[in-house]
Amino acid sequence: MAEPTGWEPVPRSRTFELVLDRIEEQILAGKLRVGDRLPPERELVELLGVSRAAIREALRVLEAQGVVRAKVGTGRDSGNVITALPSAGLTQLLRFHIALANFPLPDVVDTRAALERASARSAAGQASEQQLGRLRELLALMDDPALSREEFNEHDTAFHVTIAEAGGNRLMADLTVAVRNAVRHPLLATFRRLDDWSAVAADLRAEHHAIYQAIADGDAQEAGDLVESHIRRFHHEVALPALPTDADS
Repeated sequence: MAEPTGWEPVPRSRTFELVLDRIEEQILAGKLRVGDRLPPERELVELLGVSRAAIREALRVLEAQGVVRAKVGTGRDSGNVITALPSAGLTQLLRFHIALANFPLPDVVDTRAALERASARSAAGQASEQQLGRLRELLALMDDPALSREEFNEHDTAFHVTIAEAGGNRLMADLTVAVRNAVRHPLLATFRRLDDWSAVAADLRAEHHAIYQAIADGDAQEAGDLVESHIRRFHHEVALPALPTDADS
């Protein structure tokens, strides 16, 4: 009797979800690892006994979750590859739920503050020269008074993401990156509503420089305190007052 391969046919109800279950089983069993390619669609159709439409739907879900990356072309480097970019999937998931207000804003702010405080504390002890250089580069870009609000927001996001990555904890970094990227568009909307943008930008620049200095000095307590106060002050003193009222809508 043939040895089970883990790719046995699946029942036809909710087919694409069952395809996801089979792929998850292969990952949990260690038969699929980061960098491995999934079997071609045609082969998966035969192995699992499902339609190509079900396979493609499952692959779309996995790509959206950041589990699979599709590589176009032919040869060894083409096909659907297991990836190690979970922040992309987390960002998309959080962005939708934040847009739908499934997570109250105070909860989002508290989560950001807790995650980024921890990341900044860790970064203060182990940020590399390359990461510190990247932070200085972003500070210089944000110091340009001619910078548009959109450009400032992009560099602001990159600044916080770089700190998260410098912290060294991959799970915490991915969660931090996902939350920060998920609020990128709401923050830009806030920037666009501000009448006193120049003053707000000046405050943000000063706070960013102070955060960087604490990290560069290796002062974990100061770095954590500054990041948390930076996040909470902006949301409570700038973002919330800038929200449109019923009369504005």
